[in-house]
Amino acid sequence: MTEPNTSPHTSHTRARVTANLRRIPPAHLARHDHGAHHMEHLWPTIDRLVRWLDTETETTPEVARLLRVLKISEEAGEVAEAIHGVSRSNPRKGASHTWQDVEKELCDVILTSMVALRTITPDAEKVFAERLDHIAERSLTP
Repeated sequence: MTEPNTSPHTSHTRARVTANLRRIPPAHLARHDHGAHHMEHLWPTIDRLVRWLDTETETTPEVARLLRVLKISEEAGEVAEAIHGVSRSNPRKGASHTWQDVEKELCDVILTSMVALRTITPDAEKVFAERLDHIAERSLTP
């Protein structure tokens, strides 16, 4: 088990993040209630996508599992491409992407990761929640 980073910089960052989280006005959170509706359907939708992929895939379950994990790298590459397009890093292409493109590609990475996680474990929702709790505890606890 690794020791948590207790450097002064880390403590300061955690305190700042915690303070910022406390400053989010409840009215702002209430405006995003439609997100809660989607969140309750998140894992059931992921389950439907996995079932659909399982029926449409012409490979063995073992190969499908590997390909779904590898697909995360492909999607991450598309995020990188969008970032390059936003930053105009390729003079030949110019501004080929927008920040909305980056948002969409990041969502694709998240969804692809969730599909891959569900593919390798039926307890994906629990595994994800436990990992989220662990990272939040490690990062946000002063």
